[in-house]
Amino acid sequence: MKNRRVLIVDDEPDVVESIAFRLGIEHIECLAAGDGAEGLRMAQELLPDLVILDVMMPKLTGYKVARALKQDARCRHIPIIMLTARSQAGDRMIGVDSGAEEYMTKPFDLDELTGKVLKLLER
Repeated sequence: MKNRRVLIVDDEPDVVESIAFRLGIEHIECLAAGDGAEGLRMAQELLPDLVILDVMMPKLTGYKVARALKQDARCRHIPIIMLTARSQAGDRMIGVDSGAEEYMTKPFDLDELTGKVLKLLER
């Protein structure tokens, strides 16, 4: 089985650590970026199998990162899961319009997130 890599882009280290720990149990390699600009650069350089993306971050919002990835021919196939404290229906629509395959609100359930990651990686 191919080694699967997920890029976690979030400015909260505790969130990154808990997701990376849980995905590690599934033998998924996790990379981390602490802001939107770093996340975009890392995704374009490393071409992970999936990106977990916070919305409200320094330098670039998750919405802008998602749009940039979906406009990049090398990255447009990479599934995106957005994680955010923004829970209004309009926020979800913006996330989907930005290119996210999944949109989860914080606080989130790690097992549910892991299930979504595994489902998207199977595609």
